Amino acid sequence: MSPRNLKIALAVSVAVNLFVVGALAGGLVVGARYLADRRPPPEPPAFRQSVERLDPEQSERVRQSLRQSALEARDDFRRSRAARREAVELAGAESFDADAVRARLAEAREAEMRARARLEDGTVEIMQTLEREDRQRLSVMLMRQSPRMRPSRMENGGRMENGAMERRAVESRGPAANGPQAARD
Repeated sequence: MSPRNLKIALAVSVAVNLFVVGALAGGLVVGARYLADRRPPPEPPAFRQSVERLDPEQSERVRQSLRQSALEARDDFRRSRAARREAVELAGAESFDADAVRARLAEAREAEMRARARLEDGTVEIMQTLEREDRQRLSVMLMRQSPRMRPSRMENGGRMENGAMERRAVESRGPAANGPQAARD
């Protein structure tokens, strides 16, 4: 085989290999999207299910009370997110001020704890008006944990699956959401 034919065969081989690799990669991406679209919709949160199990009159009263508690906690959750965004900005600043970052993180924790306390207090207030069976149904709301601290997500040394922590960090730099998950539910 002449050197010229060898070069042509090598170029054709490289082109075919690149085509095959590209086709496989594209198939994986399309397949992953297809499988993601076929997943069943997420189940409603357990506390939502427990509220729905109450009789309609009590269910509406509980919803209104919980909604009011969430609205009261909204400003504290916003303060918490704002303080965390400031901490992230300070941490990435030209000159690093550890005390300022710690102070913003402490503000964020305190605001989040105030908001969570309001939600929990509202839950306890409405629970004291219910019968024992209904209180037992709603008691799952007292077990709510911050999504960051759920054990299933902390198994990888604090890294959340599917890049959730990275997405949350990027999202926290953008416009603030309308409220935390706890307040929306």
